[in-house]
Amino acid sequence: MVNRPELMVTAGSLQEITPLINAGADAFLIGNDTFGTRLAGSFTLDEIREAVKIAHAHDAKVYVSLHSIITNDIIDSLPDYVKELAEAGVDAVEFNDPAVLFAVKSNAPTLKLHWNAEMTTTNYATANYWGRRGATRAIFARELNMDEVTGMKGHLEVESQVQVHGMTNIYHSKRSLVGNYMLHQGRPVDDGSLGKERGLFLTEEDRPGEKYPIYEDLNGTHIMSSDDICILEDLHLLIEAGVNSFKIEGILKSLAYNEAVVSSYKRVIDDYLADEANYKFKEEYVDNIRKLQDPERELTFGFYYKEQVY
Repeated sequence: MVNRPELMVTAGSLQEITPLINAGADAFLIGNDTFGTRLAGSFTLDEIREAVKIAHAHDAKVYVSLHSIITNDIIDSLPDYVKELAEAGVDAVEFNDPAVLFAVKSNAPTLKLHWNAEMTTTNYATANYWGRRGATRAIFARELNMDEVTGMKGHLEVESQVQVHGMTNIYHSKRSLVGNYMLHQGRPVDDGSLGKERGLFLTEEDRPGEKYPIYEDLNGTHIMSSDDICILEDLHLLIEAGVNSFKIEGILKSLAYNEAVVSSYKRVIDDYLADEANYKFKEEYVDNIRKLQDPERELTFGFYYKEQVY
């Protein structure tokens, strides 16, 4: 019998925490734009404290993203920030820079560490390397295929996490590309926003039907995928492989959509664990997601079944 995996979802605001818990979320990834990148929403320390209170009252967990590009201008703020997170009762922090690991070990040793190096977390040896240095979990690259993910079983010394639903980042720059482009055209964006709420997107001449969301924030310019991962049909393979946590990426999605996604994945997990031997996927599992899915965004398996991933 396999262990029950955690269902983790990003949250864009405090108001989303309780509805997503009610939908079946076991954990949340939140954070502040200063220290985290591509967050569904930017939380102040007070809001993080409140999120922890709400989540813990329902036996859910809160993880905080610290996987921004850590530069000299923010590194001195890390010690106090991780202390505040530990005092708030945060369950773990995601990191990709040893500077975060050092700050946590020196100033908040009770905080758990989740290693997330984005596309370079591709093998169990690297995951175990960071595990031996304090990490308790490794978040694997979205570019791994199903065989590569399931092949980690039996080799890992840390917990594992993969993304199972939502859009992914395909390009990032520290520069304000859209703002600079508008300025170059003589159309500066004065007091306007180029953020997530603007609804900006790019298209390619040879793929006119595909729209790539683009936005700018404190960390620069982000271009997102034109489709959404949905591995619901083969989620049981990841459960069988012992993956500990499934991430639902809720960025640029409505609360209603994310509730439907969380509920659908919870149902599959429940049904599979209730009768592993006789479990069969049902198309109805994905019906509520399809009802709310943007018709211009296809549900795909992402890289899970692509032969060439690098």
